[in-house]
Amino acid sequence: MKKTYELIAPCHFGMEAVLKKEITDLGYDITLVEDGRVTFLGDDEAICRANVFLRTAERVLLKVGSFHAESFEELFQATRSIPWEEYIPCDGKFWVAKASSIKSKLFSPSDIQSIMKKAMVERMKGAYKVEWFEEKGASYPLRVFLYKDHVTVGIDTSGDSLHKRGYRTLTSKAPITETLAAALIMLTPWNKDRILVDPFCGSGTFVIEAAMMAANMAPGMNRSFLAEDWKNIIPRKCWYEAMDEANDLVNPDIKVDIQGYDIDPDIVKAARTNAESAGVDHLIHFQQRSVEALSHPKKFGFIITNPPYGERIEEKKNLPELYRQIGARYAALDAWSLYMITAYEDAEKYIGRKADKNRKIYNGMMKTYFYQFMGPKPPKRKAGDELEK
Repeated sequence: MKKTYELIAPCHFGMEAVLKKEITDLGYDITLVEDGRVTFLGDDEAICRANVFLRTAERVLLKVGSFHAESFEELFQATRSIPWEEYIPCDGKFWVAKASSIKSKLFSPSDIQSIMKKAMVERMKGAYKVEWFEEKGASYPLRVFLYKDHVTVGIDTSGDSLHKRGYRTLTSKAPITETLAAALIMLTPWNKDRILVDPFCGSGTFVIEAAMMAANMAPGMNRSFLAEDWKNIIPRKCWYEAMDEANDLVNPDIKVDIQGYDIDPDIVKAARTNAESAGVDHLIHFQQRSVEALSHPKKFGFIITNPPYGERIEEKKNLPELYRQIGARYAALDAWSLYMITAYEDAEKYIGRKADKNRKIYNGMMKTYFYQFMGPKPPKRKAGDELEK
């Protein structure tokens, strides 16, 4: 009988509901939803499938313990009580890669990391009857969260953050992460039958993620994961089966209308190269074009974008006119919707309309707004009709 684990999937703050739905759609039961992470139940197969298929998770952690600690002695004793030998082999490399503390008496990450490492060594010395660990085997890095003196401990199964899909080798000045782009797209009603345009495509993240969704390409198909070397926990065949499943689901012949524009020709070239690396360049039309030239003859399309927001003082003076142009070009489109993430606080003012009620999301961590201007829904498709894209 397979062992069931608690798995933790961290995500961007405010995107927990999107990730929760992703995990549920994969077939796993949710046990806890907190700010910035979702916990669910799964076996060794779930570890592989979550890493390969989740678009909005930052990584997948194998939860090994949780406890209350207000002193370093309590932290040491509770960490030592975790059965580390069930997770980490004698030759495994183990360390506390990251510790974060919020509203807790223990707040020094370096001290937390040091004390927990010592406690792990003490536990494993007794379990393996050795005095020294060479740590030449597979890696088992820990991630530790402290919130109001409650400690949650997980081993990172992913390695590099899951936003690193493996396709983005060239980036624009301020690229949006792949996981956030995917989450924002999934917050909208867009689907592969509808037009999608990003007039500030940068390195192409929004349009590439949308094209991958349309073609049903799993985000982790073209990368490796740290836990592939965990032969003591996950049979290698689980990884092969997850990748085979992902390959079987791809629909490379899908027809879509996805367009990415940027005023900088070098950026457009970089975006096209990234799309080629992702295997979706045939699904996206890239073009050098300013936002002033944004137009489309068809109805019911979507603009999903991350326009400039003036990181430097000299850039901020150009923002009112830029956002007026966005508003004017959006108003000229017939029954379209606009979804925009920006840190520019006056975006609504210059676009010329208010974001839909209860559809403006503020992320305090990133100090950004996600504005949603929803156009009318297209008419329902009738038998024998082809919906205008």
